[in-house]
Amino acid sequence: MKAILSVSLSILIALFSLPMTTVHAEEKQAKSLVEDVKSAVLMEKDTGKVLYSIHPNKELPPASMTKIMTLLLIFQALDRNEIALTDKVSVSEHAASMGGTQIFLEPGEEMTVEDLIKAIAIGSANDASMALAEYIAGSEEAFVKRMNDEAKKLGLKHTHFSNPTGLPTENHYSSAHDMAVMAKALLRYPDVLKYTSLYEDYLRENTDNKFWLVNTNKMLKTYPGVDGLKTGYTQEAKYCLTATAKKNDMRVIAVVMGAPSAKERNKQVAKLLNYAFANYKTKKLVNQGQAVAIVPVNKSEKGRVPAVTEDNAVLLLRKGENAKDYHTKIEIKKNLAAPMEAGTVVGYYIVKKGQQTVSKTPLIVTRDIKKATWWQLFKRQIGKMTNGSW
Repeated sequence: MKAILSVSLSILIALFSLPMTTVHAEEKQAKSLVEDVKSAVLMEKDTGKVLYSIHPNKELPPASMTKIMTLLLIFQALDRNEIALTDKVSVSEHAASMGGTQIFLEPGEEMTVEDLIKAIAIGSANDASMALAEYIAGSEEAFVKRMNDEAKKLGLKHTHFSNPTGLPTENHYSSAHDMAVMAKALLRYPDVLKYTSLYEDYLRENTDNKFWLVNTNKMLKTYPGVDGLKTGYTQEAKYCLTATAKKNDMRVIAVVMGAPSAKERNKQVAKLLNYAFANYKTKKLVNQGQAVAIVPVNKSEKGRVPAVTEDNAVLLLRKGENAKDYHTKIEIKKNLAAPMEAGTVVGYYIVKKGQQTVSKTPLIVTRDIKKATWWQLFKRQIGKMTNGSW
């Protein structure tokens, strides 16, 4: 009897240990994925799902990865038509005085917004970053305030900026997770990739001061699919990189902070990208900017406005997983009322597996919604009475 009981227990132990062994093997593989860095995050761009992380919220100097936020504010200003690519920016003495990586702008020199963007995105130029920051906000201080306001808007809890360049200074820090969220926000403006994907370009062509730009992100040459975003290095920060790559319609963001060398940094980012593309795939459900609902907005001029997806709505799947296990729903916020700024979140496009929510794509309004005049409201009420809906 004891022998039979012993054999039965052995079988049960073996059976229960099989799936646990598999799980532990996967966990071990993930935990050992990245080495010799202070922090790292791997994120699928559209859902914002973190696929891997190590010390994701550790507050560290981001060096020139700071310029991801700088570029985000620049592309927001372009999108709102506050500035144009053809605008000529006059360089201040302060902007021209920036140290570190630069394109050697002179005080009073004029350069177009587009050329300054190239200088930032390709060459990581500190003087170009400061010139555009001052042009957009009027001063470095005002631009930095916008940077921190945007960080709060994005829900970043481990980020604070003190300048738009990433040059070493006090109270200037971020985390791998927050950098990934910033990169996700920047990638809502796909035109940025036209610049970050360029390996080389020239400024001041047809002049005696022609300047050759070479991208600081060497993974553009070494990893297929990489087309951005931003490197960073200072003695304190060590070697950092926020990279993005696309393969088979899936875009991911990989962040590494505090690597001991540029070679090691790129090696660890490549590991993250390989892990993502080997283990995951996406299925697009709705394109970015597609209207999926008409929502009522109280006291607005038109009464009802379209709600569009802020990002692509996608289904993120582990390879081999069945998409039929998932379903979608649209959730609209209650009691929406004018006035409302463009970009305001009015609901979510939700993907669920059973009762579990696996992703929520924000639904936004694409223009400012003005409050209706009393006359517009009066006519609307008369219309309801006439149609029998009073």
